[in-house]
Amino acid sequence: MAGDRIQIRLWGGFEFEGIVEVDPKGNVFLPHVGPVQVMGVRNDDLQKTVETSVRRIFRANVYSYASLAAAQPVRVFVGGFVGRPGLYNGTSMDSLLSYLDQAGGIDTERGSFLNVQVKRGERIRATINLYEFLLQGRIPLVQLAEGDVIFVLPRQSTVKVGGLVANAKRFEFSNERRTVADLIQVAKPKPSSTHVRVVRNSGDLTNTEYYPISQANQIELNNGDELDFTADRKPGTITVRVEGEHQSAQEYVLPYGARLGELMGQIKYSERSDSEKPQLFRLSIKERQKQMLAVSLKTLESSVLSARSGTNTEATLRTEEANLILKWVERAKQIEPGGQVVISKAAQRNDLLLENGDIIRIPAKDGLVLIGGEVLFPNAVAFDERYDLDDFIKVAGGYTQNADTSRVVVAHRDGSFEEGKQANIVAGDEILVLPKVDVKSREIAKDLMTMVYQIAIAARVVIGL
Repeated sequence: MAGDRIQIRLWGGFEFEGIVEVDPKGNVFLPHVGPVQVMGVRNDDLQKTVETSVRRIFRANVYSYASLAAAQPVRVFVGGFVGRPGLYNGTSMDSLLSYLDQAGGIDTERGSFLNVQVKRGERIRATINLYEFLLQGRIPLVQLAEGDVIFVLPRQSTVKVGGLVANAKRFEFSNERRTVADLIQVAKPKPSSTHVRVVRNSGDLTNTEYYPISQANQIELNNGDELDFTADRKPGTITVRVEGEHQSAQEYVLPYGARLGELMGQIKYSERSDSEKPQLFRLSIKERQKQMLAVSLKTLESSVLSARSGTNTEATLRTEEANLILKWVERAKQIEPGGQVVISKAAQRNDLLLENGDIIRIPAKDGLVLIGGEVLFPNAVAFDERYDLDDFIKVAGGYTQNADTSRVVVAHRDGSFEEGKQANIVAGDEILVLPKVDVKSREIAKDLMTMVYQIAIAARVVIGL
């Protein structure tokens, strides 16, 4: 623009070096070449423009170099719906975005991103759609001059977009007819989205409409609409994994709604398979067990922190006890439940519906009994039908001093449990000796004992204080 200063160098058959200024007509004057029109030429294209003009006069042996030495300082007005309308300093080469930034940006509640005008006097030199910059990185280069005006017009119609989209925002669109198909171009729904929910606000009434995305070009948008892209797919198939002692495939793809009996009929057992005690592990059950443990631990934590003391001595003892229990709670939070479903004794086991991600485990007839918890030597012991519960405990070294001899749980392979010395122990069982719970408050002791038992049942893990 006029007033910009350009560094020029010519060498070879003719030499010249200096800084020339763009005159009011938009030209720079080069010796022996004459005026070269550079008004509106970008700095990136300046070298090519000058070189082309030099070649017209000097066919060979004269080389040229041109670059912007200094852009003309200008003052530009920024008005309309921006944060701080006013007059701002810059240069003719500064971007429109630079001036908008100085003015506090576009007022997102009132200003338009579709209609940003650049004016020179009464003439509108350019109308810029900033969505092209926000979504595609494109913005036209508009060279600004002293006294130019950047004017942000009022915001037009808007829709709010959420759900399964890459750009969950409020979008502006012109007042001409627009459909959801136009909005998809800027909102970018995720591949998993299949439907769109449209909430229309009209006066005192709110109406909700629901369409498949395939009808997007038929769904007209109105000012103030709120759209939520959703996934509304029905599962066609599920996968179930079969682990353990068997001679069949380990992964099965089954139709949605398949039942356990259909899968069990496809499994080929080996001589070591314990086919009478299949185990089912389910992700949804695991999550529910985890949530139940979390709620119980939260209740226990609250009870410990809110317990009152009558004397200073009792308060000191309670504090030490609380610290110990809270440390135990933190350890307990790390326990992962197994998610096992008891199925082997169900009369209608074969009618059980399978879920995606289920794991069927066929145990092996290994003839072992696992003994853990509060015993001196937790171990796996060969099953002996002559042994009762006390005999198995003795083989594992007997109870520890912290053992609660009245709280012994026998976990069967099928997911069921028995408690006490009358439990019927068979090969494959796991004996869990629970720890004593010795705290001052009876209520806390009860809650803590319940938690120890729940963890042992859900995860077959015993953790003592």
